[in-house]
Amino acid sequence: MRVDCEQEAGSGVSVTVAPVLDNPAAIIQVENLSKQVVSPEGPLVILDDIGFSIAKGESVAVVGASGSGKSTLLGLLAGLDTPTQGRVWLAGVDLNGLNEDGRALLRAQRVGFVFQSFQLLTGLTALENVMLPLELAGQSDARRQALDLLERVGLKARARHYPAQLSGGEQQRVAIARAFAGNPDVLFADEPTGNLDQKTGHRIVELLFALNREQGATLVLVTHDAELAAYCDRILELDDGRLRSPSAQQPESI
Repeated sequence: MRVDCEQEAGSGVSVTVAPVLDNPAAIIQVENLSKQVVSPEGPLVILDDIGFSIAKGESVAVVGASGSGKSTLLGLLAGLDTPTQGRVWLAGVDLNGLNEDGRALLRAQRVGFVFQSFQLLTGLTALENVMLPLELAGQSDARRQALDLLERVGLKARARHYPAQLSGGEQQRVAIARAFAGNPDVLFADEPTGNLDQKTGHRIVELLFALNREQGATLVLVTHDAELAAYCDRILELDDGRLRSPSAQQPESI
């Protein structure tokens, strides 16, 4: 990762390579993380002095009531937002040492996303949506890889369909295929079943965890669904911006 960032910097993008965290077991490390925003009533604390680590290959659910800071934490872990104080190391890189372009480069190389609202590009077919991150990464066989992934999620026959021609469950399956397209080290999923009915949501969960086991990625899952959280190796619970004592458990079979 250090070499890639420095090469990008040489091509005109200003990137400062951050110190590497000396902990090979952790794919994500968080220290003293806080986030505040300004409101008419004064500073609003969203996250307050959060700290934890996530091992390579681990699945972790982030749970809590609405407004507890779950999605904000996910954004900070992925480098989509910057903290008021504290640090996040992602794949060994201190995100505070990267500018916006550097964080985007790191995400493109190491991270996949699954969103509640699918976030498919409406003007592209299912196949083209899955191909996009592969083409951006310069993969010469992007079409073959994308078709293989669509077949894995049961949608090869729908490859030429546009998002508007797909059901909600089918759109989320395309989104999952796209998320795994680059063989990410870390997969962030924000309420992946939130817009789906219970039966479809259960199928999506089975697919998400099956693909995650196959590829060996680290999964960080934001959810308010206790049943979904129970599939994970560990649960982190946020309460009014603070992290409660973490719990560990055996994941349920899927």
